Amino acid sequence: MARSYVSEARRRGLGRRRERIGPIIERLAAEYPDAGIALRFRNDLELLVSVMLSAQTTDATVNRVTASLFRKYRRPEDYLAVPREELERDIYATGFYRQKAKAIRGAMQMLLEEFGGEVPHRLEDLVRLPGVARKTANVVAAELGHAQGIVVDTHVRRLSQRLGLTRHDDPVKIERDLQRVVPRADWARFSHLLIWHGRRVCHARRPRCEDCVLEDLCPSSRLR
Repeated sequence: MARSYVSEARRRGLGRRRERIGPIIERLAAEYPDAGIALRFRNDLELLVSVMLSAQTTDATVNRVTASLFRKYRRPEDYLAVPREELERDIYATGFYRQKAKAIRGAMQMLLEEFGGEVPHRLEDLVRLPGVARKTANVVAAELGHAQGIVVDTHVRRLSQRLGLTRHDDPVKIERDLQRVVPRADWARFSHLLIWHGRRVCHARRPRCEDCVLEDLCPSSRLR
């Protein structure tokens, strides 16, 4: 599917990816001026934990859980001071609570042992933390103002393919394609823009092409 959209963009004369990316970003930024992360946090540690908890659940669920969680756990030491079962109960509503509790405790231990209890900003350090894969690390780094990659979630993958910005399905390869065309200054906000557009207009099953600000730039438009 993604491969045909890359070719379709050329066939329809929509221009190369580098030519279209500027207008794509500009239009989405105008449409969603408040696009940003939906998770609620007050510091670097809360950001890290929120993102780790967000796997396989909704941001709204995470925010409900962390409203009380962050009153109880304020430092890395706090997550290690209670029995694992207690932390599991505190994050139960986010799903996969056993794996998440184990990962959080492991990350807290490493923060204390290797990073002075502080959340690192470098991607290569973040991905060393237990339970922190590249997607999570990219989110954390970007929100800390040190974007070193582009977050590729299900929305970003779907829209990047439909817009003919990549021919791949693998998130790592998609990120590599996006990094080649998206200006580095826009790496952090680009994912937010696609996510917001994917949630509001470019739905997985039935995209609302008639309401899309990118329709004339999109090789997968259903109106053509």
